[in-house]
Amino acid sequence: MTLGTDWAVAWVRRAAEVIAEHRVELITLDREIGDGDHGENLDRGFTAVLPKLDALPGDSTPGDVLKVVATTLISTVGGASGPLFGTAYLKASGAIAGRAEIDATGLVELLTAARDGVVLRGKAEAGDKTMIDAWTPAVDAAAAAAESGSDEREVLEAAAAAAEAGAVATESLVAHKGRASYLGERAVGHRDPGAQSSALILRAAVEAAR
Repeated sequence: MTLGTDWAVAWVRRAAEVIAEHRVELITLDREIGDGDHGENLDRGFTAVLPKLDALPGDSTPGDVLKVVATTLISTVGGASGPLFGTAYLKASGAIAGRAEIDATGLVELLTAARDGVVLRGKAEAGDKTMIDAWTPAVDAAAAAAESGSDEREVLEAAAAAAEAGAVATESLVAHKGRASYLGERAVGHRDPGAQSSALILRAAVEAAR
């Protein structure tokens, strides 16, 4: 089984649904340690993406789909979310550019490029209490699954499960990047909203592959 453009489109549509469903939760998480706009901004961005999916040419590749997401998020989402998620999607689209089908190895390349894009843009690393704390374990788990011979959906499941665990683990961390870093020890006990939204988006990728 490989994943094509239909999967990429379904992933984006499901991600938009999930972000909308969890908008208030993400706003609350961000209000506790940030400026409270994470859920609203992401919801606005993914809502803006949806009509552009309908306008994609019939010969679009998965990379083309992700590039549309990237450019839309960068142009419509305020705060840090737009540049960070936009760069993730942009680098992911470049990693699979021109491919009509994505296999397990291609998924690892996609996820790794997305993570590295966030690192490049945000200058954060694992342990800083950011979305990287969801993306890095996701990449590591995906790579291990692919190496063991897992199929595409199993690779995505491994990534999503690791991202979810990583998001939960941010609750015990002291923030070293972003607005939450100003809180010092007071940020302990609160989940990073970017890590949580990243986990939601990666879970949407699994659901789209069913």
